[in-house]
Amino acid sequence: MKKIITAITLTGSLILPAAAEPALTIYNQNFAVVRDSVPLDLKPGANSVRYPGATAQVEPDSVILRDPAGKHLLQILEQNYRNDPVSEPLLLSLFEGKTIDFQNVRMKDNTAVREIIPGKIVRSGYVPGGGNEQPIIEVNGKLQFSLPGQPLFPDLGSDTILKPAFNWLLQSDKSGVFDAEVGYVTGGFDWSASYNLVSPEKGDLVDLVGWITMNNTSGKTFENAKIKLMAGDVNKIQPPQNRYRMVTAMAGRAMDALEAPAVTEKAFDEFHLYSIARPTTLHDRETKQVEFVHAEKMFAPTIYVYDGATGYRFYGLNYDQGYGSSDNKKIIVQREFKNAETNQLGIALPKGKLRFYRRDADSQLQFVGENQIDHTPRNETVRVTTGNAFDLIGERKQTNFRVDTADKWIDETFEIKLRNRKKDAPVEIRVVEHLYRWSNWNLTAKSDEFTKKDAQTIEFRIPVKPDEERTVTYTVHYSW
Repeated sequence: MKKIITAITLTGSLILPAAAEPALTIYNQNFAVVRDSVPLDLKPGANSVRYPGATAQVEPDSVILRDPAGKHLLQILEQNYRNDPVSEPLLLSLFEGKTIDFQNVRMKDNTAVREIIPGKIVRSGYVPGGGNEQPIIEVNGKLQFSLPGQPLFPDLGSDTILKPAFNWLLQSDKSGVFDAEVGYVTGGFDWSASYNLVSPEKGDLVDLVGWITMNNTSGKTFENAKIKLMAGDVNKIQPPQNRYRMVTAMAGRAMDALEAPAVTEKAFDEFHLYSIARPTTLHDRETKQVEFVHAEKMFAPTIYVYDGATGYRFYGLNYDQGYGSSDNKKIIVQREFKNAETNQLGIALPKGKLRFYRRDADSQLQFVGENQIDHTPRNETVRVTTGNAFDLIGERKQTNFRVDTADKWIDETFEIKLRNRKKDAPVEIRVVEHLYRWSNWNLTAKSDEFTKKDAQTIEFRIPVKPDEERTVTYTVHYSW
């Protein structure tokens, strides 16, 4: 049985009344596309509009503004983006031309006395984009090039002035009050998939749980947002260096299995799009996790592979006898499953980490390995390595090597020994051999049947009983 699940969200605050729910498409390459609404009250001609709902990592030249109803023609004549960090000079600049209080401390009779000094801010000293000038403050009708004390700023009444903001000069063909749609590309978002595969103590029917993890370091909280996740290798020009990322942990659970799927998946262009069914909130500097797939009793057999000469590949004619030796005794353990509806799955699986757990005799979960899977379409097979077998041993040695450069041939013989030290578990070991010396070859002798995997690789599948040793031999003849 399989379930597709999920949920998430976002918001933007505006100077004008609250807008409709925003939408967010997150790519797994540290960026996202934001779609938000901007309440507008325009007159014909040029209008000055402030939009403080953007993120701190927006790409300003990616902004698109339009009337979704198509009734108004909008043109951005001029756009200015401000995202300065909050600082004392910045706050002073907000009160230029106004009088505020400054707190000063002076000594009187060896006692610190605090006094409040009113001062008019003639020049704040703030330089947009960085850097400072000397401030000019008028105190008692006199100008001074320093602050008379610690500034005490009045309540701004709203923190919107401290948020990243666009200042637009909009050209409108007619007057009207409506919600425009703004879209832009921003950094500070990413998402990834991870999977947990749980095996019983014995057997090959497993449970698979898939999680989506979303990170928001954009500098903005999105409330009740419609979230979609794009999976695939989208070409995106990356900035020369990555911004510093901070995240905090917070997990979210999905809908009950009896409800409609919380996440739906479909192909989109050359990628796959995962849509979260219900709006959810994604705070700035938050990591949110949602379960998006759950498969029970999925067939995922364990595979044992002995590749004694791993690393040897065909690069051209090779006479070196020493290349036939190997001291590798490790037999690797892999798990394999078909991503198909007949195997309780059958949806596009985004790339991510796959962790393996097995229940022991006391039904406790034990971690037994992890690896990465790539983007996997439906009806394709996933095979991942979990580690090396403890009780299985392989040995490989070259027993014969002959070369005749005049008649242009090489004969080579190998002996592969397989030992199963498990007490009560028979296994099948796949012996992989690389015929790398030349492109023309054939086996002139063999102890067991084999399968040709590609032009230079063969595979023997050898059953080995508990405490049994099996020997595989073969002779390969190369000619050119």
